[in-house]
Amino acid sequence: MIEPIVKRCAGLDVHKMQVTVTVLIEQEDGSVYEETREFKTFRKHRKQLCRWFNRLGIDLAIMESTGNYWRSIHDSLEAADIPVWVVNARHLKQVPGRKTDVLDSKWLAMVGRMGLVRPSFIPSKDFRELRLITRQRQKLMASVSAEKNRLHKVLDDAGIRLGGVVSDINGVSSQDMIAGLIEGRPPSELVTYAKGRLKEKTPELREALDEPIGERHRMLLSKIQGHIRYLEGQIRELDDYLFAQLTPYHKHWEILQTMPGMDKVSAAIVLVELGTDMRRFGGSANLASWAGLCPGNNESAGKRKNGRTRRGNKAVRRALCEAANAASKTTSQFKGKYQSLVIRRGHKRTIIAIAHKMLRVIYSMLKNDHPYYDPEVDYEALMVQRNAPRWIKALKKYGYMPQSAVA
Repeated sequence: MIEPIVKRCAGLDVHKMQVTVTVLIEQEDGSVYEETREFKTFRKHRKQLCRWFNRLGIDLAIMESTGNYWRSIHDSLEAADIPVWVVNARHLKQVPGRKTDVLDSKWLAMVGRMGLVRPSFIPSKDFRELRLITRQRQKLMASVSAEKNRLHKVLDDAGIRLGGVVSDINGVSSQDMIAGLIEGRPPSELVTYAKGRLKEKTPELREALDEPIGERHRMLLSKIQGHIRYLEGQIRELDDYLFAQLTPYHKHWEILQTMPGMDKVSAAIVLVELGTDMRRFGGSANLASWAGLCPGNNESAGKRKNGRTRRGNKAVRRALCEAANAASKTTSQFKGKYQSLVIRRGHKRTIIAIAHKMLRVIYSMLKNDHPYYDPEVDYEALMVQRNAPRWIKALKKYGYMPQSAVA
């Protein structure tokens, strides 16, 4: 028989406009008092819920992490100093055929009382609010990519084959040429906007741009290009705000930027999603599992088969995969790992493997508050190479080395 761990437990089945709450309270004689109530999710009703919990002396409140509706309830309970756990809905499937709000709340209270669930990782309030900034930034980046693809399609529809000549249609030269197309400038003038090595393709550019473009195409190109510039301005504003808000965590932010392939933005996203206290995860393997970057378990009859990666934190996964792509091109351990795996695993699976390795390294960096150290780099030799001319000059100056000595 399972012994109850929590004497006074509450289960909350949260919806958009109401929350169904069941409390299970163990009496002195061993019996269990059960009561179910419904509350609306407005502020005054959340305060009523907190007062009820305080009056009953609730030791733990359990709720599922479905949607975003749990956030305001969680914040209210947290502000009232009521212990609250948000648990994974996959671990709490109710018996088929018995699906009601009351039974859901009772089941949550029951499994919480028996200690059969574990809490999900919920960052501090400051990081929860900063997550809104980073995730909005990712949405805007996706919108920018969609608009750039649309711009490419409109050019192709108008007969402009600029994308077949330049490597990046979103570069400075290409954008200047598109702006000239919108203004109705001739191809002979548009090719003068080419910069750098693109000047070598002047004949091809003239042929790609030599196509009459209609008024409707120009109008649509103008709208799309204006929208792209607006979105990019919004992204810059979010970046400035985010970087200013990370001042209290500047040390950890700087540590993350020492990782190969990690720039200021990706380091900020990872820091906001993970927080600074790695003890919450219990180990680097648990962190990789939470982020959805570790192999899935698929073993049968003593044979281990290929397992799909589980669903995890999409923001961390996306940021680390981008960083892994960049790190695979640097002189670091990640480049060697990429080259050894890509032959038999392919590019996409190799990037996931590198992101997994990077996340485990990040766990160690944040846990021990130390910057990245690459085992394949001789840092002492690099320091000597960088400082040797200055050291030799000082030795000659103070007579420890003859002036004729060769550096």
